[in-house]
Amino acid sequence: MSEPPPVRVLLVDDQPIVGETVRQMLAGEPGMEYRYCQDPACALDAANEFHPTVILQDLVMPEIDGLQLVRFFRANAGTRDTPLVVLSSKEEPTVKARAFALGANDYLVKLPDKLEVVARIRYHSRGYVALLERNEAYRALAEKQRELAAEVNRAARYVRSLLPPPLRAGPVAIDWQFVPSAHLAGDMFGYHWLDPDHLAVYLLDVSGHGVGSALLAVSAANVLAAGGLPGVDPRDPGRVVTKLNEMFPMDRQDGKYFTIWYGVYRPKDRSLAYCNAGHPPALLHTAGDLHQLDADGPAVGMAPDLPFDTRTVKVGAGDRLLVYSDGVFEVERADGKMWQYPEFVAHIRPELARGGDLIERHLKFCRDLANAEVLGDDFSMVLVQT
Repeated sequence: MSEPPPVRVLLVDDQPIVGETVRQMLAGEPGMEYRYCQDPACALDAANEFHPTVILQDLVMPEIDGLQLVRFFRANAGTRDTPLVVLSSKEEPTVKARAFALGANDYLVKLPDKLEVVARIRYHSRGYVALLERNEAYRALAEKQRELAAEVNRAARYVRSLLPPPLRAGPVAIDWQFVPSAHLAGDMFGYHWLDPDHLAVYLLDVSGHGVGSALLAVSAANVLAAGGLPGVDPRDPGRVVTKLNEMFPMDRQDGKYFTIWYGVYRPKDRSLAYCNAGHPPALLHTAGDLHQLDADGPAVGMAPDLPFDTRTVKVGAGDRLLVYSDGVFEVERADGKMWQYPEFVAHIRPELARGGDLIERHLKFCRDLANAEVLGDDFSMVLVQT
């Protein structure tokens, strides 16, 4: 067990006899250090050098008013919180009230019995040392929180660095927006050419938020980006999602699962094969109509040994495919009511037909709807123009 910190007593009193009396009272007290200051003008310097855990201070001294010295001690950074016991020659309720109002912690009519003096000194000193230890613990905690926040910010930048740049050239144009509700999100998406005639597009959403969700999202996305599904043709969405379901069972992912929409577009014959595992349906705006590319499979990780199907749809020239997470429609409005999915579909239908920067318009709409800059869930949208 570590030794308790020393009790350091500073006495400020212009009468040497009082200084000597207090010294004799405290002599032989274990763990107690004593410093006497006769000149009140030197009191602050003495306190800043000695670092007392208790200050005893006379109220009646030449050249300086004792109450004014109380103000000085409380204005001084080094003694702002140091317990201050004022000493007076008699019980004066008015003076006592003013001393307490200025920041004194205790009032003694000098000098009481040694037992009382020592008991009060130890009591106030323990409280002050506990305050210092608590402040140090808070400071250390705040520093750890700053370090953790910096680590989380670096992780968030890493996650964002994995997202592909917008696709402008070639037979397909792709744009996106990603606004996490927290520093680390559970959403992840990507797209890349599997070969010159097959473009894979996917978006997944892990349950929950924070580090665990982000790690699972990055792991699954890295597997897709690296083609790390042995024995699986990445051009077959159903087989891809089935393999992901085998690789990421929720009982090995701390109870977490994820939804995913995975599609493969073939410009040569304008066909889009896709698989949806519990994810909101992608929306295909074609020939003035809106198709919901849905499926009835559960989220990845929830049902082991379950095969997922591949579905196919034709895509016309100029069609727009919108893949998104549920954060773009599960918006809590300013009145506390949730925006519903049918309302989202009704709202987004004319927006898809309108063209232009649909994603930025919708993000602004959601923020206005919630009357908040940060939404309650991750906002992820990928817009594919054929």
